[in-house]
Amino acid sequence: MFVQNRKRFAKELKSNAVAIFSSNDVMPTNADGHMAFVQNSDLFYLSGIDQEETILVLYPDANTKAWREMLFLRETNERIAVWEGHKYTKEEARKTSGIEEIYWLSEFETTFRQVMTQAEKVYLNTNEHTRAIVEVETRDARFGKWCKEKYPMHRYERSAPIMHRLRMVKSKEEVELIKHACSITEKGFRRILPFVKPGVWEYEIEAEFIHEFTRNRSRGFAYGPIIASGLDSCVLHYVDNNKQCKKGDVILLDVAAEYANYASDMTRVVPVDGKFTRRQKEVYNAVLRVFKGARKMLVKGGNIDKYNEAVGHLVEEELVKLKLLTMADIKKQNPAAPLYKKYFMHGTSHFLGLDVHDVGFFHLPFHAGTVFTCEPGIYIPQEKIGVRIENNILITEKGNIDLMENIPIEADEIEELMNK
Repeated sequence: MFVQNRKRFAKELKSNAVAIFSSNDVMPTNADGHMAFVQNSDLFYLSGIDQEETILVLYPDANTKAWREMLFLRETNERIAVWEGHKYTKEEARKTSGIEEIYWLSEFETTFRQVMTQAEKVYLNTNEHTRAIVEVETRDARFGKWCKEKYPMHRYERSAPIMHRLRMVKSKEEVELIKHACSITEKGFRRILPFVKPGVWEYEIEAEFIHEFTRNRSRGFAYGPIIASGLDSCVLHYVDNNKQCKKGDVILLDVAAEYANYASDMTRVVPVDGKFTRRQKEVYNAVLRVFKGARKMLVKGGNIDKYNEAVGHLVEEELVKLKLLTMADIKKQNPAAPLYKKYFMHGTSHFLGLDVHDVGFFHLPFHAGTVFTCEPGIYIPQEKIGVRIENNILITEKGNIDLMENIPIEADEIEELMNK
């Protein structure tokens, strides 16, 4: 998979160009603490190397064959092995990445200087996700500043547009990894259904999920889990997960597993006491109808703007049935600020892959091989009811496939499993 990814990337480069990708930093906390390492998704996509202090250099047109693909790793020693554990050997890195030329990081500057005497163009990597707010300088950014200062006469290009196009369409191997992440998420959801009851704490539910995820060889959550009961089910990014679940409330569960660095993304809503009230079920089934309608629209050739507009109309219809809006209100509304946004204020879909909000281009038509989330919702704070339903949808040449089709989604099935 990584060999093929590099071949696809190399085809997109201009002539006589070199591209450089750096690993993410190990981020500090306080004193001598640090967070768990998370690899740069682009570097992982092109190499499979999941280790800090790594540099990938791709120079497809190099006259020197050894320069066409090079990987630079942190050199380990006995002390590092004792304190931090095993690091890649050169042979292990070759086996993982398919790259023959493996060097230690200490050799980078000398080797790179030789490369730059021949290369005319340099592709630098940056985080250009449309929702990214980058306040901490990355290793990629530091390298870019150093490279431009050291070699100001070269022509500089951006790798991000190429990576966004490539990563947007998943290979068969990538789809299988996402499917496996979805299957682990299913196991977690089925585990918590009989566990939930009045008096349970949100963090106890979170603990049940992480137990099931890690025992199935996931490193854990694909993103910060949302276990939101009662009024907090209407808070889109509630992550405190520290309240007691009370009888009569619903719990919104936006929780999913990663597997082999690939994400899944699921949302379900369950009743604390195992049975939805009549009103809760009305709202749940309204969102489920929107979900089913929206899913049908995720097909090859689709357009994101038309898709969002159509989903908005589905939500309007359901809000009228729920007596939250009237048709008279809708006819008088400002089209630029539709009234349904009061109850459904976020987008319906985003790309999914190595990142939960994966990279890609929304201005392009929907491609076969793209994995989207489908996650409509209705949030009614005055009734303490927040409902979002989310599955992961693979667009194919002939339609789409729900990668979470085995995860319980009907209200009656959820109630049955909770009361088994």
